[in-house]
Amino acid sequence: MSEVVVAGDDPEGLSEALADGGAEVSHAAGTADRPALEEAGIVEADVLVVTDAGLATSVPIAVDLNPDLRVVVYARESVPEFVKGQAGHIVDPELLGPAAVAEEIL
Repeated sequence: MSEVVVAGDDPEGLSEALADGGAEVSHAAGTADRPALEEAGIVEADVLVVTDAGLATSVPIAVDLNPDLRVVVYARESVPEFVKGQAGHIVDPELLGPAAVAEEIL
């Protein structure tokens, strides 16, 4: 089973799609800073999903805590350049629905 940490409000329902696919999903509260990521279980997680490009600063923190982490950005907004090199997938919800993205992640 995959352990997934979600940073952001998740208006598209990707968390639910991941849980339906068998993932254990937790959420990094607030701005998804280091304490929030640690509380959500980022050190043991397989995947970080960022659903709000405004929380992109959580990506390098999460990767620092867990170098084997897969990073997926699922947001309508563009992400900063520094995230593009660390994200395995950057997907616009208008192009691919949550069920399809969950299937790819899992």
